[in-house]
Amino acid sequence: MRLAVVAIGRAGRGPEATLAADYAERAGLAGRALGLGPLDLVDLDPRKPGKAPEAELILKAAEGAHLIACDERGKTFSSRAFAEHLVALRDRGERRVVFAIGGADGLDESVRAAAASTLAFGPQTWPHALARAMLAEQIYRAVTILAGSPYHRD
Repeated sequence: MRLAVVAIGRAGRGPEATLAADYAERAGLAGRALGLGPLDLVDLDPRKPGKAPEAELILKAAEGAHLIACDERGKTFSSRAFAEHLVALRDRGERRVVFAIGGADGLDESVRAAAASTLAFGPQTWPHALARAMLAEQIYRAVTILAGSPYHRD
């Protein structure tokens, strides 16, 4: 099952972008044997401002995939429950899962409505570059949990 994080805006060249790329690569390598990955990090740059143009790009990037909207009002998962959610998606035959991170104003309602599920990192607002890194790390953590690695400790 292919995985992608699609996010509005550019990750930049800062330490958060480096961290996200590192965890994405690790997730892809560790997940290969489990049928999870690669994990692609996709930056979307709308030509017009606003949530509606952002939504168009997100929905196009997620076409045909199981869309998970990253939203502060979404569902929170423990790391183990998140891993179980991913493997359940894989086991029911999902071929591609896309996690969507909106722009500065969040996700358009059309993206939330199209999403098959939601994910929240809690009620706080996180910088987009940090949200990408946190999500990539949690996907890597999920893969290592499923592989039985000692990386995660309950």
